[in-house]
Parts: sequence; C-alpha cells; structure tokens
Amino acid sequence: MPLSIINSFASWVLKQRIHQIELFLKYPNEVQEELLHNLLTASENTVFGKQYEFSSIKSYQTFAERVPIATYEELQPLIERTRQGEQNVFWETPIKWFAKSSGTTNAKSKFIPVSSEALEDCHYKGSKDLLCLYLNNNEDSELFLGKSLRLGGSSQIYENNNTFFGDLSAILIENMPIWAEFSSTPSSKTSLMSEWETKMAAIINETKTENVTSFAGVPSWMLVLMNKVLENTGKESLLEIWPNLEVYFHGGVSFSPYKEQYKKILPSKDFKYYEIYNASEGFFAIQDLNNSSDLLLMLDYGIFYEFIPMDTFGTLNQKVIRLADVELNKNYAIVITTNSGLWRYLIGDTVRFTSLNPYRIRVTGRTKHHINVFGEELMVENTDQAIAKACQITQTEVIDYTVAPIFMQDKEKGAHEWMIEFKKKPADVGLFQKVLDETLQTLNSDYEAKRYNNMTLNPLVINVARENLFYDWLKERDKLGGQHKIPRLSNQRDYLEQLKDMCVKTM
Repeated sequence: MPLSIINSFASWVLKQRIHQIELFLKYPNEVQEELLHNLLTASENTVFGKQYEFSSIKSYQTFAERVPIATYEELQPLIERTRQGEQNVFWETPIKWFAKSSGTTNAKSKFIPVSSEALEDCHYKGSKDLLCLYLNNNEDSELFLGKSLRLGGSSQIYENNNTFFGDLSAILIENMPIWAEFSSTPSSKTSLMSEWETKMAAIINETKTENVTSFAGVPSWMLVLMNKVLENTGKESLLEIWPNLEVYFHGGVSFSPYKEQYKKILPSKDFKYYEIYNASEGFFAIQDLNNSSDLLLMLDYGIFYEFIPMDTFGTLNQKVIRLADVELNKNYAIVITTNSGLWRYLIGDTVRFTSLNPYRIRVTGRTKHHINVFGEELMVENTDQAIAKACQITQTEVIDYTVAPIFMQDKEKGAHEWMIEFKKKPADVGLFQKVLDETLQTLNSDYEAKRYNNMTLNPLVINVARENLFYDWLKERDKLGGQHKIPRLSNQRDYLEQLKDMCVKTM
C-alpha cells in the first residue's frame, strides 16, 4: 500500500476522535462525575472497595468523606500484595504490569500499577489523541509519510511472581500496537537497550538514514541526542539530515530553558512544538492548539481529578476540591483516581488553570520541588521562565540547573543558591544574575516581597558548574536517559551540596 494512502487513512481514523473530544469539552463536569461512578462500580468487590464500601457511595461528597487522600507509601502495602500475585485488591481486572519509577530524586523505587484498561484507554489513547489534535490543526501534515523518532527510557522488563515491571516507556513499547511500531524508529530492540551511551550510538546509526518527520521525548535528553546526531553527521541543522521534519512532541520537563537551543538546530518558522503531560500514573493533558503552551486536560481517560490549593497544602486547613470548583491562575496539587486502582492518589505535581472553558492547564512544578523556606513560594514555572529570559537578554544557553536555600544564620539573612551549567557561558555572570533575580521578582510577588530592600532574602548566588556536571551526577546514580530529571528546586541543600562536592573533586 502506498505511503500516501496510509497517511490519508491514518489521518481520517484519528480525526474521528474529535467528535468524542467535543463531548467532554461541552460537558466536562458531567463526564467526570459519570467516570467516578463507573470506577466505583467496577471496583466495589475489590479488597479496597469493600473496605470503603464503594457499593453505597452514590455521590462525590460521600466519596470524598469516606476515601482518604493517599501517597504512594500509604498505598504500597496493597500494591505489594498485587506484585506478589494477589489480584482484585484495588482494581477489578488482573494487573500484571508495574511502571518502576523513582520519581525525580528518591532512590527508593515506586511500582505504579498499570492495568490493561490504563494501557489502552489512557496511555495509548493519549498518544492517538496527540496525533489527532495535531492533524486536526495541521491539515496539510505529511506526518505518516515518515517515522517518529522516539526517545524513551533505558530500562528492561523484569518478572516477579508472574508480574512484570520496568520503565513506563519499556512497558508501552512491549505492549505497543502494530500501528505505532510501524510508524516509529528506532526499533524496539534498540529503544529498550539498557546502557545509555551505547544506546545513543545505536539510535544515531539506525535513524540518520530514515525519513524522520517527528520526534518525541524529554527535551533535556532529546537535546543531548540531537547534538550528538549533528556531531556524528557534521551537519549544522537537523533539517539537513531529516528535511521532512515537522513537529517535536515533548514532555517531562519544562521546554522553556531549551526552546532557543532547539530553534538553532531546527531553523524553520514552520516547525511545530507540541507539549504533553503524562507520567507513570497516567496520561493527563495535551497541547491542543498550535503555538500554545496551554494543555487541554483530557477528561475521558479513566482518570477522575481532584485538586488541593497549594496555599492550604499540607496544613491543618488543607481542602480538596473537584474540577468544577477550580479557579484561574491558582497553584494546585493534583489528586487522581484511576482505572489502574490508584484511589485519591497524590501524584506530587502542581498545575494552574489558564482556562476553565475548556479546562486548560500549565504544569508549574512538584509539591516537593519548590522553595518556601522564607515564605517566597518559588515554583519551577517561575525559575524556568526566569532562566529563559536571562538567557535571551545575555545571549547565553543553559544545559541544566538546580536551586537550594541558604539558611539564615545568626543575623545573616537567607538567599537562594543556584548551580547552573551553561552550554554558552555569559560574558558577564553578574549581569545574568541581576536579570535572573529581577525577572523572578516580576514573576512572583512573594519572592519580590522577600527581596524588597534585602528585607528577608539577599541577592541570589550563582555557581557556574563545570562541563558535564549534571550528566555525571545522574550517571553516578544510574539515572541517565529516559524520564530521569534534575531536581530543579529543593527546600534542602542535599542535591546542591552533592553537586558542589563533585565540582571540587574534579577541579
């Protein structure tokens, strides 16, 4: 069958989904209420369902009163029972797959249950909807005339008591439908290679002669791969290697610090960037418009959403609200109930709503990865935007960064200490520091108040990292590639001190 016919047919099939999306756009809260009812009904005879008497829950109010908010640690005993082979514990159908995740920083592994329903009706549905929305907005696209270069995790699949665990991307590749395998590169064998540096070389060799029309992966790691491709081929632009490139589907970390670097290696005003928001726990939101940073919250993936306003999070006055009650431009911690049996699960991400009709969000950070030592409530969204602005003004490029507090001692005021690795260093670090600090004040009124006349916070401090510091830090912890991320912000100094120590040892 000619590729042009395949392209046209695939586009037609994916666009049929638009009508279903329009349903939850029109009736978002009703769709969510019905979804919660279906999840409760499906699980009323599980161990968890019987414990909380799901069969008698007829309203959201009763659900919220009866079922507690849970962290992974609180759900772990039930998850462990299923990992040992027991079924019908927290979800009605057998769960054989677990996405192994250590989060951003924690050395202790999490095993997130992934049901067959979640694979089909959430993760793969999200991938199809991403293509659907992109094609709906770009009718002249020839995406399926070529292949998508995917960059996932490096973990292999492991068996335990007839259950299986591995990196989410490995699980998705292992269960991938034929249409996705046909349209992707590199091969599954290469994608699942466990040694990151060997894998990078294999990906380059396998993909540089393919007709790649899109690529998908975490911006930080994809940039490493793309630069190595240019180095390997001696080209200045990715478009010299893959002239039919048209879109980059990205997620996992903020794109802001990396966007200008991508524009340099993809010098085309027509090239598109589409963002997604997914995790081991589910596929949550998709950019649904060209040239927009807002993400459409997908409401029919078997996930029921609740939110905790960050100004009450972790306090005695903490309150939990449903989607119908959210407000614009407030930071919320996300709570999810899923078709994998995660009940009122606190995933650790924070978002703010940029639109209520339809519900669109931006990811602002992590509940554990913000700085509020001095009441400044600094979020990753603030620091990513400030870094991007400082880079633009000083003509510099940043590879990675992390921030920690300098605690008050005696009469000495506090401050924020940064470790920044530059690809292109600023000619004047002092100017970069000044722009960064001033931009943060314009973005965050709490930070501005603490910085006013150095009342609480002294000016921020910048350490210029040696070359490859963050890469070496991740490599030392066996966290190269895939979904592993540098912890941007912390209320403690552990990560910063480790990085400073590595700098000293290699000088």
